[in-house]
Amino acid sequence: MDKNSLNRLIETGYDFDVKQVLQKGWELFTIKPLFSIGFTGFILSLQLLFVLYLKEYAILYSVFLSGPLFSGFYLAANKMKSGEEIIYPDFFKGFQYYIPIILIWLIGQILVSIGLIAFVIPGIYLMVGYMFAVLLHIFAGLDFWESLEYSRKLITVKWWKFFTLVLIFIVINAIGLFLIAGLFITIPVSFYAAYCVFEEVTHEAVHQQ
Repeated sequence: MDKNSLNRLIETGYDFDVKQVLQKGWELFTIKPLFSIGFTGFILSLQLLFVLYLKEYAILYSVFLSGPLFSGFYLAANKMKSGEEIIYPDFFKGFQYYIPIILIWLIGQILVSIGLIAFVIPGIYLMVGYMFAVLLHIFAGLDFWESLEYSRKLITVKWWKFFTLVLIFIVINAIGLFLIAGLFITIPVSFYAAYCVFEEVTHEAVHQQ
């Protein structure tokens, strides 16, 4: 997958089924549920540690740790989807892409925040539009700014459909939060589903080469 194939995909368009994507995310979760739950528990415990005891450093967690940690779900999903054997340390391999992921995470959040503060709608547009940014860096090798821009351009092709998917993610994770333990399932399923839709969309880009 290169920028030329991504440009062609943006021009020609694509489609995906939201229900099918969510189903695929669930299927990936069921491959290694204990690993997924354990890794989610680690992330949530770390977040809780900062919230309760290190409030003044919470911004450091958000900037320097959350991006690489959550990216681990994508790398695990990639191995599981490929039928490769997965071990628990695979979930921590987002740190292999540390600096670019931090830049994508930080700059993306800043731009979304500016959009929300200024006119709200641009912020929502970018929040959805940057869904593929980290994935494009990891699996397409784009630099941090190209990852943000190509993600925005790709998502814009079917923005309303992705907006629907993001709303579903928000709802199921809100339910998971209400049930407390539900987050251990809803968080990984959401990230796995995001990976699945990325793979489905970019597979078309590769196919068009």
